[in-house]
Amino acid sequence: MNQDLVGRRLVVTGAARGIGAEVARLAAARGARVALLGLEPDRLRALATELGPRASWREADVRDSECLRLAIDESAEAMGGIDLVVANAGIVAYGTVRQADDAAFERVIDVNLTGTFRTLKYATPHLERSRGHVMVVASALSFLALPSMSSYAASKAGVEMLTVAYRQEVAHLGISVGLVHPSWIETDLVRGAEQDIPSFVQLRKELPYPGNVTTSVERAAGAIVDGLARRRSRVYVPRAVGAAGWAKAAISSPVAWPWARRFAAKWVPTIEREIAALGRNDQVVPPASRSGD
Repeated sequence: MNQDLVGRRLVVTGAARGIGAEVARLAAARGARVALLGLEPDRLRALATELGPRASWREADVRDSECLRLAIDESAEAMGGIDLVVANAGIVAYGTVRQADDAAFERVIDVNLTGTFRTLKYATPHLERSRGHVMVVASALSFLALPSMSSYAASKAGVEMLTVAYRQEVAHLGISVGLVHPSWIETDLVRGAEQDIPSFVQLRKELPYPGNVTTSVERAAGAIVDGLARRRSRVYVPRAVGAAGWAKAAISSPVAWPWARRFAAKWVPTIEREIAALGRNDQVVPPASRSGD
């Protein structure tokens, strides 16, 4: 395997499972030292053991500033610095705006958006010293909203603008910044939605490409690790998501509204009924894994 990350020191948030765990595996295989941050100590410990002496782990909640700062600083001390960061921690909650639980909505914003802010803030001093690179995991939903995913879309749209502003703020420090826009990835978030909301599967099938396909975790992580090695400013998974990004003004325009209105009218009542039947509006992923995609 390509060893283009030999000697590089990487921090991954939301590293216990899904995209974060696979990014850590691929980066370590390509020579990087990896610090795993997340909320599931058993999973983090097992992954660090799997990766061997190149990996370390720390339990850290991106909602807790002091805890996160300490974890990042300790990771830097253990590795002798930080060259690369993947800000991946994220959750999703069910519900249209009128039925969403207030606390669940706020938690999504706190983890996905404010958690990214905290990660960038506390990693910056280390990245400045190494003139490093950070990849922030946003979403195709940063520019393509779907009914019943308002909190997630709002958080990821905010993540995109936060990251673009941060890129400008740290350019003079020698830090480069990339954004990752995955569509549907085969993670616990997507599998959980499919299990809990049966109509979610059919809804996705009716979306235009690439909204109607699911990409493997391995392919998504591979694109992110390639982005790290090449200090890319944008990564789209699959690549066709890039076209949707360029066309986001058209997607939200009056021209597209008739189709969007028909689509929503067909699916929203069903989705609301299925969510109400669950008796909860919490995260798709199990509670223990709520800080990682």
